[in-house]
Amino acid sequence: MSTEMVRAEEVHKSYGRTEVLKGVSLSVTANRHVLTVACTCLSDDFDAMLELVGDIVTQPSFPGDEIEKRKGEVLNAIRQDEDNPAAMAMQALFARLYPDGHPYGRPAKGRVDTVNRITRNDILAFHRARFAPSSLMVVIVGHVSGDRVASAAARVFGGWYAPEADGITLPPAPAATKRAELVIPMMNKAQADIAYGFTTITRSDPSYYAYTLLNNARGQYGIGGRLGDSIRERQGMAYYVFSSFDANVVEGPLIIRAGVNPANVDRALASIDEEVRRMAAGGLEAEELADCKQYLIGSIPRLLETNAAIAMFLQTAEFFGLGLDHDVRLPALLDAVTLEDVKRAAQRTLDIKRASVVVAGPYQRPARERI
Repeated sequence: MSTEMVRAEEVHKSYGRTEVLKGVSLSVTANRHVLTVACTCLSDDFDAMLELVGDIVTQPSFPGDEIEKRKGEVLNAIRQDEDNPAAMAMQALFARLYPDGHPYGRPAKGRVDTVNRITRNDILAFHRARFAPSSLMVVIVGHVSGDRVASAAARVFGGWYAPEADGITLPPAPAATKRAELVIPMMNKAQADIAYGFTTITRSDPSYYAYTLLNNARGQYGIGGRLGDSIRERQGMAYYVFSSFDANVVEGPLIIRAGVNPANVDRALASIDEEVRRMAAGGLEAEELADCKQYLIGSIPRLLETNAAIAMFLQTAEFFGLGLDHDVRLPALLDAVTLEDVKRAAQRTLDIKRASVVVAGPYQRPARERI
């Protein structure tokens, strides 16, 4: 993911305005499926800023010197990752969860050779192929009327014509049939990082909310949850340990990450295996499920505290077809999950015999695969 911030002074110069626009920020980010141009500004500057966003989206210039500058920044980031055990562990884990050239298994920042090959013509061709009104989502949140938004959007995007982008069909994630372990020796480091995961479900799967609660109970926020309580608090083995869940267009990952003293790697892995085995066998306790529901439902207002956060929430809801009333329905969707729902989700996914495990850092042991 890359982000570029534009200062208010730069924005006003690009428009030739005589006054400085206050409180403006502009960022461009990308994930696996969506490129987002996000802007915050005062409502008085809304029309001018929407014009700037429209110009960026529809008529980017891609100056050659800027491309080379950004390529250099990406190459530096890739080399930094190559010296980072946590980054290497995650990159290797995704390559194993999504093998054989699956797009999810590719390094998010690319590789040195692939980045070096990118030319301005490649970027222009990508823009022509993928940027079109048919794939555009515009989300506007703040002190601006619907009529003003409709008028400005029609002015900025109404004359834009581009052929509809071809659809992209991604292959499903292959199901693991056996445990796979990989050690990446980085002997000059002080800490070993563990990435341990499974592929799960797509975002449209009805069991999504059961997985959400399962992930929260395992230790979504690091300090609490079963993993943090066992590995970090009671055993004192991990500098950090947490769980993450990312259902997506194809079957997303459920991942446990931990940073440990190299001497504790084997014990930490054994403890992770035990927690995974215990949850697969018994699911959650009633009180545990109730606590997770209360926490996640109570956290919903914090997801919508700012205009930018609301815009991001609505963009996600639109992308996955969740409905613009998803925030209203979300508490009931979480509350409807039963103990049996969570247990089925755990049994469907959590099998230590099919886990993918990567350890990166100053650690060595016999493994089925080694780089």
